[in-house]
Amino acid sequence: MPNVRIRKASFTADIELIFALRKAVFIDEQCVPADLEMDDLDPICQHVLAWKDGIAVGTGRIAPDGRIGRMAVSASCRGQGIGRDILNGLMRMGRDMGVERLYMSAQCQAIPFYEKAGFVASGPVFDDAGIDHRLMTLPPAGGDEGHEPDQVAKQD
Repeated sequence: MPNVRIRKASFTADIELIFALRKAVFIDEQCVPADLEMDDLDPICQHVLAWKDGIAVGTGRIAPDGRIGRMAVSASCRGQGIGRDILNGLMRMGRDMGVERLYMSAQCQAIPFYEKAGFVASGPVFDDAGIDHRLMTLPPAGGDEGHEPDQVAKQD
């Protein structure tokens, strides 16, 4: 089992690592335009980095309103549970922040991954940066799967 740890990142101190990982996954692999991938939410979000044997191999962020996004894992490290660990870390951060609802715009191909963590897809498929997405929300412990956030900004 690889030695992986998830830690809260300092956006200002870790910006180069965060953007290098996101560039490799979103811009280079998925052809997302750089001007769409990097946005004004980054400075106000909480970020995490996944470290494997001392190397940053994954990242993700959560906005103050509970929106999870920009989850990226290096291609060579996928399939090892690192994405799950990043998601769990972001979900924990959201609970610690006291957000009412965790949600995201998920790439359709990743919906099964997020469903395993309890997220529920809703609404129509929409295009974001040339990639099909759907809204996904983590229902509260008591149910209420029908609630959706008032505003869903695209591109995550």
